[in-house]
Amino acid sequence: MAILSYEAKYRVRGGGLIPGTPFDFWIGPFYVGFFGFTTLVFSIIGIGCIVWGAAIGPTWNIWQITVSPPPLHYGLSWPPLYEGGLWMIITICAHGAFSSWALRQVEIARKLGMGYHVPVAFSAAIVAYTTLTVIRPLLLGAWGHGFPYGIFAHLDWVSNVGYQTLHFHYNPAHMIAVTFFFTTTLLLAMHGGVILSAVNPPVGEEVKYGEHENQYFRDTIIYSLGPLGIHRLGWICAINAGLWSALCILISGPFWTEGWPYWYDWYLQLPFWDQLDLPGLSREM
Repeated sequence: MAILSYEAKYRVRGGGLIPGTPFDFWIGPFYVGFFGFTTLVFSIIGIGCIVWGAAIGPTWNIWQITVSPPPLHYGLSWPPLYEGGLWMIITICAHGAFSSWALRQVEIARKLGMGYHVPVAFSAAIVAYTTLTVIRPLLLGAWGHGFPYGIFAHLDWVSNVGYQTLHFHYNPAHMIAVTFFFTTTLLLAMHGGVILSAVNPPVGEEVKYGEHENQYFRDTIIYSLGPLGIHRLGWICAINAGLWSALCILISGPFWTEGWPYWYDWYLQLPFWDQLDLPGLSREM
């Protein structure tokens, strides 16, 4: 009853980004809103184009279905429908759906009187997608540098980019992104694990509280961020994972065209080495 009373306070019209919209209502527990409606429209069109692309393709195998970007010789022009045009439409619809969903999250946050942490975090993922499908192809001069829509096709694209840049995992921005991804996963695992262990004690023991959780981390890793701090740190790490992912692919091609192992040659060219006279150390490195 407490939840129902609380919902009655915010399930009222108004407070959205577009005043007077006819979509300012709820369906069950879900808020619709103008941007919820546009999300649905863009999603239906985009998914319909993916099905269309599968229908004209050689297979209905879910693993092998692919909608490829235009061939490179089309550059930045609009290609024929069956030679990348569907990919262009799907990409536009994806941006429309993702952006609408983020704006819907903003409206919900406004109605609840919350901060914009959720839409900001989701926007980091949108930035990564936009970098892959719009910004990087624009800098390289062809929409064909975007990734195809398909499971195996996308994995092949990732593999090919790795070969083109000669060990993509040597990309320093990629290293930072992966570090943030694993750190976020570790934080969530530690946080979720300690919560479950506190509220699910062995038979015969009482449920533990926040003091026990804080003490656990003080005993294991010396310091406890607390219940609010761990969520802030996870939020920061998750956003950085997305942003550094966007940066690592953005600089590969438009700004760095050699193999990534050669990027580290600056280390061997530091004047510091000229001051050393160690046996076996070549002064011509």
